[in-house]
Amino acid sequence: MVIEKVAAIDRRYEELNELMADPAVATDPGRVAELAREASEIEPIVDEYRAWLAAQGELDGAQQMLAELPGEDELAEMARAEVERLTAEQAEREERLRVLLLPKDPADDKNVIVEVRAGTGGDEAALFAGDLFRMYARWAERHGLKTDIMSQSETGIGGFKEVIFQVKGRGAYSRLKFESGVHRVQRVPVTEAQGRIHTSTATVAVLPEADEVDVQIAPGDVRPGGQSVNTTDSAIRVTHLPTGLVVSCQDEKSQLQNRAKAMAILRARLYQIEQERLANERSEARRGQVGSGERSEKIRTYNFPQNRVTDHRIGKTTYNLVGFLDGDLDDFIEELATTDQTERLQAIGED
Repeated sequence: MVIEKVAAIDRRYEELNELMADPAVATDPGRVAELAREASEIEPIVDEYRAWLAAQGELDGAQQMLAELPGEDELAEMARAEVERLTAEQAEREERLRVLLLPKDPADDKNVIVEVRAGTGGDEAALFAGDLFRMYARWAERHGLKTDIMSQSETGIGGFKEVIFQVKGRGAYSRLKFESGVHRVQRVPVTEAQGRIHTSTATVAVLPEADEVDVQIAPGDVRPGGQSVNTTDSAIRVTHLPTGLVVSCQDEKSQLQNRAKAMAILRARLYQIEQERLANERSEARRGQVGSGERSEKIRTYNFPQNRVTDHRIGKTTYNLVGFLDGDLDDFIEELATTDQTERLQAIGED
């Protein structure tokens, strides 16, 4: 079934190349760009399929040779080993093809807007929110991605009641989307005289940045104001009337810049709401699984006394908390993505 699907994709790839070489099509740059984009999207599948075809030819030849040789012959043993090796390689290629056939999240290549908020724990929760912000900023720096604070509410002791920031770069959402949820910290606060361990939390929401073409907001659906803005003259607060969402920004020097950031945050939140609605419609069974983004889900614990970080969704633990908070998240991100792929493949198999 998988091979039939990728064979059809291979035929489509050939058709696209023929169309792009057609002089009648070449005079329409928009059409050429559209065809090139489609070809680029399916090219990894085509490359893997053609590698499978080449290896299948080798496997067929080895099987034929084995069938023609005496059973105890030394050459037969070599042919048998070759058949086993090529069969195993083909199984791996077919698995890669299954992964490549998985529906791509349309938001994967987008920039992201990350919202970190202090949860239970007072000042300690706010300090932890600051730790998480710096962790993501350092991770982004490691990958050559740009971080830009859009809105913040500081506590004055190095923490944040709330910080909203943008991470810019291709594929930012595909790598950070599994960070949504409740993060829990266990440590002894500096103000704790008895040396007791306190537990605090912070929530993280990772939203794909939405362009105006992704989310169209009617002018009449937004009005300035909402709750009071007790900050600078340039501070902006907007309310989205249909949903009641309220966004405020105050970090920029002009109202125009703050309004642009506020609208970007609003579009991202509305886009996420719509994507979650569509995802729930497509598969109710996906709720609560890896990457669901449910904020009520405690996804990870940061235990300072044990120098331990544990992700509860995949049961993965590292005893390098300092390195983790310094942005060394890639092992966890990759395993979360692999787990998500596995579960989606299982869902396809059940369907």
